[in-house]
Amino acid sequence: PALSSASPCTPCLPPGTEKTPDYWNEGARRRLELALALQPVTRRAKNIILFMGDGMGLPTVSAARIYQGQLAGGSGEDSVLAMETFPHVALAKVSWAVPGVVPVLSTAPNPHPTGLQTYTIDRQVPDSAGTGTAYLCGVKSNAKTLGLSGAAVYGKCHTTFGNEVDSILHRARLAGKSVGIVTTTRVQHASPGATYAHSVSRSWYADANMPKEALRDGCKDIAYQLVHNTDINVILGGGRMYMMPKETPDPEYPSDPAQNGIRKDGLNLITEWLSSKEVPELGQRGAVPRHHRVGMSYEHPGCPCWQGAQYVWDKKGLDAVDDDSVSHLMGLFEPKDMKYELNRNTSTDPSIVDMTEKAIRILRRNPNGFFLFVEDEIDHGHHSGRAKQALMETIMLDQAVARAGELTDPSDTLTVVTADHSHVFSFGGNTPRGNSIFGLAPKKAKDKRAYTSILYGNGPGYSIRDGGRPAASLPAAEEKDYRQQAAVPLETETHGGEDVAVLAKGPMAHLFHGVQEQHYIAHILAYAACLEPYAAEPACSTSRRASHSPRCSSQPLLTLLALCMASYLAGG
Repeated sequence: PALSSASPCTPCLPPGTEKTPDYWNEGARRRLELALALQPVTRRAKNIILFMGDGMGLPTVSAARIYQGQLAGGSGEDSVLAMETFPHVALAKVSWAVPGVVPVLSTAPNPHPTGLQTYTIDRQVPDSAGTGTAYLCGVKSNAKTLGLSGAAVYGKCHTTFGNEVDSILHRARLAGKSVGIVTTTRVQHASPGATYAHSVSRSWYADANMPKEALRDGCKDIAYQLVHNTDINVILGGGRMYMMPKETPDPEYPSDPAQNGIRKDGLNLITEWLSSKEVPELGQRGAVPRHHRVGMSYEHPGCPCWQGAQYVWDKKGLDAVDDDSVSHLMGLFEPKDMKYELNRNTSTDPSIVDMTEKAIRILRRNPNGFFLFVEDEIDHGHHSGRAKQALMETIMLDQAVARAGELTDPSDTLTVVTADHSHVFSFGGNTPRGNSIFGLAPKKAKDKRAYTSILYGNGPGYSIRDGGRPAASLPAAEEKDYRQQAAVPLETETHGGEDVAVLAKGPMAHLFHGVQEQHYIAHILAYAACLEPYAAEPACSTSRRASHSPRCSSQPLLTLLALCMASYLAGG
């Protein structure tokens, strides 16, 4: 059971309703009944979707809830985000715990809240690379490193080798599932990078970003690893320039040299990726017709399913992709990161909802299931001190969560929503009910000047004029690029160190409980989907038989036989 979806509730109530005890007692009784009826789904998960709100701390979630409700015409406070309807909640720690104490993986039903601890081995307040390694690979590591254990040293190429750790995405692909990444950042960025890369520097996007000694010692850039490390079925986000040779014009901005490709090795990783999915031309022994080009997507004895690979770079191209004709799709929609939702050109750039839907429609065709990682750049809005940008990104991530729920079955799909870390973002000021989340506090500060409800602990919003801070004012504070005031001057606002939430529904979601270390997430995902190191669990063999039994019809086998005969005759 889940709570109702978001709606502007307050205006729908008769005047004075909230002032009666019956209103609150009845609402609480209904929620109690839902809680009593809640039963854990203890079967194993066929599919896993991990939504990552980069920088989505609890204050961000709360403020986004209010903003969403106000956009819908309500006061906002009683709005409900789609992610908030998930029945199981936990907290993840982002700061240090007792060394050597490992969270116990209990399979007993537990509906109690959970928290995650997000620190890294060397940082009290983490970055997105170290946290990505934790929640995707299952181990804590050092800041700024990707897919490596804590034995690897930031920036030291030679410490890479032998210290690699594999992500849940990689393990899911080895188990025969389809896998995908969706992000509004560049696909080589820290969070998505942790799904496939092993790098001692999160900044080694392309070979042009690497020091000569690292290249000499055999380290590969993150874009190269995207194409070569794991066979990823769906890749959607930004990051074109890191995939193309130096001075190659960008297809969307051909007259802007700043958007050109930057690779020094001359590789075009987009064409290389496409070529790696091709099969021989008709006329060669064992070939299949060109319109079936691409590698075997769903690798199971007796069930070869040949599909196509496709690359797109704008919304028109993405919309034109036939979900049933491709098993591999790469969509790179900007040279670097994608635009904020409030700045997005809706006719040329897909939204995170568009990309999530396309990914699910392609991935879910695999009878063995899929793993999908979805990230939104909430973080970038906060770093720039622009709260409106960050909160709209949060709302868009939540809309993607809602759409994913419509496209999947909660009985076989484990969906998890969490954050890698928080930010020094807050809102308060004794504001009245219905006050715009971007509005002013009702009373002026001690300096006799107005201030906004939303404030940052540090960042570019710090300003001193005429011996004091400038007074906040409307409507300026409501503008999308308005920078809320900050207490300490910094070029970019910083991450926060408090625990972040984990919200889950579907098979084994009840294992998210209490306050946990962040790397616990990866272990629950692996356990739920029978991936290593939990693939040999007794329940997994039963789960595999159930999911694999109907996987092949006679039609694909007959089609393959016909194609083989045609290719043999064509080859002489």
